[in-house]
Amino acid sequence: GNGVTSTPGDLVTLDLILAFAAYAFVTSITPGPNNTMLLSSGATFGFGPTLPHILGVTLGFTVMLLAVGLGAGGVFVAVPVLHEALRYGGAAYLLYLAWRIARSGGVNGAGDRAEPMTFAQAAAFQWVNPKTRIMAIGAGTAYTPENGSFLNLLVVTVIFTLVNGPCVAAWAGFGTLLKRVLDRPALLRAFNVAMALLLLASLYPILTMEAEAPDRAPAGQAETRLSGMRPDQAE
Repeated sequence: GNGVTSTPGDLVTLDLILAFAAYAFVTSITPGPNNTMLLSSGATFGFGPTLPHILGVTLGFTVMLLAVGLGAGGVFVAVPVLHEALRYGGAAYLLYLAWRIARSGGVNGAGDRAEPMTFAQAAAFQWVNPKTRIMAIGAGTAYTPENGSFLNLLVVTVIFTLVNGPCVAAWAGFGTLLKRVLDRPALLRAFNVAMALLLLASLYPILTMEAEAPDRAPAGQAETRLSGMRPDQAE
């Protein structure tokens, strides 16, 4: 089904847990829109001010994964136009974010009033980010047993949260270390222009990936079907 059941059903096995933990690590630690923005934010504002952004990314995706597991993923299958709207709407928003990063030197704001992303902004961004949306659908379908229970969904969600949090925080931390090197406005501006270009580069797989929703993968299978997108393109 599209959602989880309230009965025990098939329990998540250790092999499935290990496979999902590896999937969560690969998709969380590799470059992508979230990590690019966190790197830029860490270099521009420091780790402390970027912490709400970090929490927004992790908890925002956690909520999305729960929603997909409870049946929200079926909406994209039933209403393909919604999938397309979010696909291109998300791409347009990434263009806007890239422009703001390159123009102001920060992730949000302009000129001297630049501010890091808030918790709410980062959490909401997960829903319009096509990569994380498809990643949630793939994770919810490929790594939860067909007759899984709500407990299984919680196990998968907790694993992802525990793995994802440190991974995205590491990108902000690396950016904070770069802040000491980028001590001149011109250097920081050049760095953030490069981050904006990387963000633009992430649009290519979004605009070329297949629009169809991923099929249900067999329980315990490590391979995920993310509409033609590799796991390392997720975060």
